[in-house]
Amino acid sequence: MEQRVSLITMGARDINVLAQFYEALGWKRVDSPDGVIAFDLIGQTLGLYPLAALAEEIGVPVDALGRGAMTLAYNVREKGDVAPLLGRAKAAGAQVLKPASDVFWGGHHGYFADPEGHIWEVAWNPFSPLGPDGAFQWNGAE
Repeated sequence: MEQRVSLITMGARDINVLAQFYEALGWKRVDSPDGVIAFDLIGQTLGLYPLAALAEEIGVPVDALGRGAMTLAYNVREKGDVAPLLGRAKAAGAQVLKPASDVFWGGHHGYFADPEGHIWEVAWNPFSPLGPDGAFQWNGAE
């Protein structure tokens, strides 16, 4: 198995509200005929799918999907980009869980939850700068 994540699918109770939230952050959506709303990312895609349909497809009750103890991260190019992005997320309907702050390891970050509770970290990591195309590079590796 090659090391990659191709598609991140978020189950959504209200797919249109969630899509509008990500559009308010400036993302461009790509609709597909199968009921998925997709946002192309660098090397991956974020897909929004009706929660009930996702549970049915997997063959489990909606309650079995639960809430994973997971965060998604969006890294920025400069330390000063963290707070404004958290503000933009809040204006679009997010709940800021942790305001922009310095981290013990030398970075700067904050957290928000989208309208359906998916948790995002907005981070600046001086040890993992973004590549020219915006791709994240762990410890500066390309």
